[in-house]
Amino acid sequence: MSNVKHSHKTDPAYALASAGSEEKGFVLWREVLMAYVSPAVMAGIGGLITGDRSLQIAALTTIGGTSVLIAWLLGLWLRKRGRSKRWFVEPPRLLVVVMFALVCASLGFFAAWVTNRVPDMIGLSDYSIWFDRVWIDFPLSGTIASSIMTWRWRKVFEENYTLNGGDRR
Repeated sequence: MSNVKHSHKTDPAYALASAGSEEKGFVLWREVLMAYVSPAVMAGIGGLITGDRSLQIAALTTIGGTSVLIAWLLGLWLRKRGRSKRWFVEPPRLLVVVMFALVCASLGFFAAWVTNRVPDMIGLSDYSIWFDRVWIDFPLSGTIASSIMTWRWRKVFEENYTLNGGDRR
């Protein structure tokens, strides 16, 4: 192995290989998985500690499901439009995370409101007790998922910005 000769470091193939290995990418499925696992595991642990069976079930359904949906939609938007939005890439990372957390919490409240109104509209008012939990789950899951996605996307973006010599395009 020590007798292996390496190509000259100015070779174009070497430059492509080294650039590809240094630059981290924003892999959507990995980020969505992380946005599902984080709140679901924490809520599941909380359900185990308190003995709340409904929290354990909600950890895998309403909490995890809402997190996946928000993370996936936000991740798609970030990949497609995130770099071109000046108001998203220039302010400090924490400010952007808080802004998206507030927006997604508001969307979670709206989704909870719609979810609670639909059974009443179609005459299933006896089953509306099953939807009482979404008032907490949807906004909280939206907040956690959006915080994870925006924080991690901005971190990858800033690392790539530094590696590429400051070109934010």
